[in-house]
Amino acid sequence: MATWRRGGGPRARSLGSRRPPLLPPAPDSPLGERGFRGHVVRAQRFRFSEEPGPGAEGAVLEVHVPQVLHLQYGMYVWPCAVVLAQYLWFHRRSLPGKAVLEIGGGVSLPGIMAAKCGAEVILSDSSELPHCLEVCRQSCQMNNLPRVRIIGLTWGHMSQELLALPPQDILLASDVFFEPEDFEDILTTVYFLMQKNPKVQLWSTYQVRSADWSLEALLYKWDMKCVHIPLESFDADKENIAESALPGRHTVEMLVISFAKDSL
Repeated sequence: MATWRRGGGPRARSLGSRRPPLLPPAPDSPLGERGFRGHVVRAQRFRFSEEPGPGAEGAVLEVHVPQVLHLQYGMYVWPCAVVLAQYLWFHRRSLPGKAVLEIGGGVSLPGIMAAKCGAEVILSDSSELPHCLEVCRQSCQMNNLPRVRIIGLTWGHMSQELLALPPQDILLASDVFFEPEDFEDILTTVYFLMQKNPKVQLWSTYQVRSADWSLEALLYKWDMKCVHIPLESFDADKENIAESALPGRHTVEMLVISFAKDSL
């Protein structure tokens, strides 16, 4: 399948060769183990809560996700995912009825959180990574979410699945800005979805790994703008979120990216 890029010709590239530099920490609260195509699966619980108010108990929401001990890095939870899920938890009252698409979902902790908060969610990962799509399905099964759609979307590919998507209100992306050569493919897909609904926002977290690259120039090229959200504004400025060991001491940034023309 050809890849459409603004200002360029077709290009095709497999994402299957992408690998993480290091495995994340082992799950700290496994709920059990089972096999997944020969690999060990551990179910991990994330428990999001708010401080109780006067005379009332605080709200609590639990999300269970599979952690597959596998080199493909979409098969377990990374620090950015729990930060983005915390942002969704903080804004949960605005989610019921919203159309939400998670791209590069893998385990899909943020997308599962959005679905459990009442959003109409579609989870996606590369059509070239069937293992990651299967992990999306396992996450839905663990959280009793049979109505959540799962589709294969490869960044930059103008596929039938992408063309058939209805307009979305919120796009979710956790740590997809990992390899600089992927950035423009990701923004190509986001730009196409923004054409369907100019009001859509991309809620994205990324882990700061290098000072040598920036999204600013690419966002300007694709007529987008971004706002950095302080982690302390949604109680994510700590090493342990949702009773887990994540994000740890990793530096994570939260962005809200939108169509620049929306401000005109």
